[in-house]
Amino acid sequence: MSLASLRRAAPARPGPAPASGREPARRERSRIERALLKKVGKAVADFDMIAAGDRVMVCVSGGKDSYALLDALRILQRRAPIAFELVAVNVDQGWPGYDTAVIAEHLAATGVPYHMIDRDFASVVEANLAPGATPCSLCSRLRRGVLYNLAVELGCHKIALGHHADDLIETLLLNLLYSGKIASMPARLVSDDGRNTVIRPLAYVPESLLIEYRDQRAYPVVRCGCPSCGLPEQKRQVVKRLLTSLEADDPGIKHHMLAALGNVKPSQLLDRALAAGGAGRTPSHGELSTPDTSHPHAPSSPAAVAGGGEVS
Repeated sequence: MSLASLRRAAPARPGPAPASGREPARRERSRIERALLKKVGKAVADFDMIAAGDRVMVCVSGGKDSYALLDALRILQRRAPIAFELVAVNVDQGWPGYDTAVIAEHLAATGVPYHMIDRDFASVVEANLAPGATPCSLCSRLRRGVLYNLAVELGCHKIALGHHADDLIETLLLNLLYSGKIASMPARLVSDDGRNTVIRPLAYVPESLLIEYRDQRAYPVVRCGCPSCGLPEQKRQVVKRLLTSLEADDPGIKHHMLAALGNVKPSQLLDRALAAGGAGRTPSHGELSTPDTSHPHAPSSPAAVAGGGEVS
């Protein structure tokens, strides 16, 4: 049995009425949370992300997206007609200033079993990165390997990442503008070796809703510590600003772009393999989730494993 019935999950029973002064804030949080859960539940159901008996490894970086992901899955876990487990994981990549103690304290308060993992990506990156290059692509590959192996060690069937709708849209544009291909991040993906299944339950959730939820929950957000994270000259930031400008001029553009990812017309493209009537070659995990950094004008900030720079 899958988790498709989450879309019809009954809301939690209301508790005692709060003091009148708190009622508007309570209603507002309830509105935001309902909107978040509706979109997460739909994505989980649409892509059959979670099944009975699954053990789901939730990657928590300390950013708003991964905190919200964990909370949404915790709520759905309580309401679901099937049983599944959650395990939270944080990976410290060795960058100075990354305050994992704050993240550990937050995870402990949730009651979800969690693991804090230390890896020295920073030294590896500094030793292997070409002058003037950004570390995002190399970090992403290193992180992916750690998460894939850790999921097997922990007996986890699924790896839940915090990429949201804006990340999917931005990656589509990054690939289109800088890598010469039409690709984004899949909501559900089986790894090349078949050992792991990656899921993105926030695929339908706009970042604006996550910002509202972060503010309501007062999450203890921790910056990743990477010196390249969020630099304005990075291509992902360039694309983010472009989308913000387009959305301001014509509200709904991002919604239409997200819809386009589920409304592909292969016969109207120039892919010769598709035109020949076959499915063509199957894109690899890297092609589906990150722009091709071998291109001379490739983005300096390809998609990382967990939401616009939010990683683990």
